[in-house]
This record gives sequence, C-alpha cells and structure tokens, in this order.
Amino acid sequence: MARWCASNGWPVHPLAPGRKIPAANCPSCRNEPHRPQDCPCVPAGRWCHGFHAATTNTALLDAWWGNKPAFGVGVSCGPAGLLVLDIDTHSAQVPDRNRLLPGIPIHESVNLAGLASGFDTLALLAALRGQQSPADDRSTLRVCTPSGGLHVWYRTPEQVPHYRSSVGSSPKVALAWQVDVRATGGYIVTPTTRTPAGTYTPVGTARFPALLPSWLAAELQRTGHRTDDQPEPLPSPRRAATRPATKRAHRLLEPLLAQVEACAAAVEGTAFTEKLNRASYTAGGLIAGGHLTESQARDLLTAAADAARPHRHRHSLAVITSALSAGSSRPLHLEGRP
Repeated sequence: MARWCASNGWPVHPLAPGRKIPAANCPSCRNEPHRPQDCPCVPAGRWCHGFHAATTNTALLDAWWGNKPAFGVGVSCGPAGLLVLDIDTHSAQVPDRNRLLPGIPIHESVNLAGLASGFDTLALLAALRGQQSPADDRSTLRVCTPSGGLHVWYRTPEQVPHYRSSVGSSPKVALAWQVDVRATGGYIVTPTTRTPAGTYTPVGTARFPALLPSWLAAELQRTGHRTDDQPEPLPSPRRAATRPATKRAHRLLEPLLAQVEACAAAVEGTAFTEKLNRASYTAGGLIAGGHLTESQARDLLTAAADAARPHRHRHSLAVITSALSAGSSRPLHLEGRP
C-alpha cells in the first residue's frame, strides 16, 4: 500500500503496528522536545515526527517497511493534494442546534430527532445546499473505518494552495459536528491498514479520489478552511557552499531526466513516478554536494515532468519535493569523476 500511494504522488509515513497513530519517534526526539522543522531525523531519512517525515521515495519506503512490515500506512494530506472528510460516529452529547453546522442557524421547524453522528450533520448540510451527501458519493474513494465511521477522499483543485485541517467539535474552524477535515497539517490512514478493531476497508468500486465538489469547496471556504498560507519548507541538512552547476552534475542528471521525458511516449505503464523520483533523489544529492542549486534542480525536474505528464503537475511537484529532501541527506561528491 505504501508503494501504491507513493506511485500516485501521495507522501506516506509509517503508523505504529496495529494502531492509527504515527510510529514512535527515536529516543532523542522523544526525550528532547523540538520542532519537526529543526529535527535532523527527517532529512536523514528517519520516520520521526509522523506526517512531517512523509515521502514518496521508494528506497526509504522499502527500508522502513522492510524493517517493520507490521507498520500501517498514513498519507500526509496537504502535500498529496488531498482533502479527506473523516465522518465520526462517536458517542457524545448532541450540541445545541446552532453548533451543528458552524455559521448556519438551523430553524426550530427543522426536526432533528435521531441526529446522532457526523453522517447526520453532513447529510443535513448537503440537504440545505440541495446536494448529495459526500458519504453517498460513489464517484470517489470512500473507506469504512473499524469504528463504523467513513473517510471520504477528494483531490483539491490545483489553483487552491491549501486547505487547513479541523475537528468537528472545534468552536473556531469546523465544517460540521462529528466531521473532521484532514488536509494540510494532517494525515489519513490508508485502506487495508489493520488495527485490533478491524481493517480500513474501501466502500463501493471507486479506488481513487474525485475532484472536490464545488459546493463543498464553497462550504470549506465559508468555514475558514481555505488558506493561501505557504507551508513551512521541509527541513534540510547542512549543505556545502553552492557553486554554479558543473558539467559533471549535468552529465549525471541528464540521462535520468531523459528517462522521465521519454515517458511521454505512453500514457501509462512507463514507471513515470519512479523515474521522476530517482532523478529528483539524485538532484537532491547534487544540491547537498554543492554542485547544483535548488532552483536549478527544480526547474530541470519540473520541465522534464511536465513534458511527460503535463496534466499531472501537482503530482510531479509532490514527488520532486519529497525526493529532493530525501536525496539531500546523502550528498554526492563528484570530485575525481570525469
């Protein structure tokens, strides 16, 4: 599952075996609190700090799950361009009717008898807008959770920079009571992940996220979920002083870029993501070794990716960013190479 997600451009990270929380940090990270952005573990290819360590780098994925095959799989939603509605069925006291749908007063004439979960509040929101509830959206990936809830996966529009995560009980930013939003700053458990309570199981036939419906995007904007803030940059290891790109660096990178561009000859079956991942990982090492600037690398990689898959720009950016970060933990030293 980790490799399948990575092939779709969705950065993944390990979950603790049999649980839905990230795998434990290393002893140093547990004992010395610090910001993930300042931690050397993530750029060094370790899984500390949960979704902050998420990657599409297949070498790291093979190492992580090869070492711990019982790990579950989590997807970092923001970098993946995903927004997931986490519909809960928790046993909790139903709040006042004017707190069920933040910002929408519900008239006393509306009969709320039997309302008890996120399924009900989401259906109410959809009905008020004359739309189908996302819980019944057969066009997109839906995953039944062991607790009886439902995860509804959507792709976010490329022109919208970011959506923020929220919990349905929040008094500040929330979509509906008992409906959490997993987006930037959050992660989601993948289908087939197992816990003692059961397995996360796809519902229906859809296996990929559909584009976020426009009416739902409008509701997310109304409730303060849309943000144009840029995420904090991925942490980077200490790098050598960068000098202009060398001919040796270009000679090393050009064949890998050519393999990416050659994927334009077919729409599928070309291992496009793996080839882009390999080129980006190598570029990360060249950056760390001081042979290439990050802007030069991104320009070269993006141009090659867009030439092969112009309709998958967001996917390509996610792969490039993740692999550059992973590759920068292993500087390439070209001295002595022709």
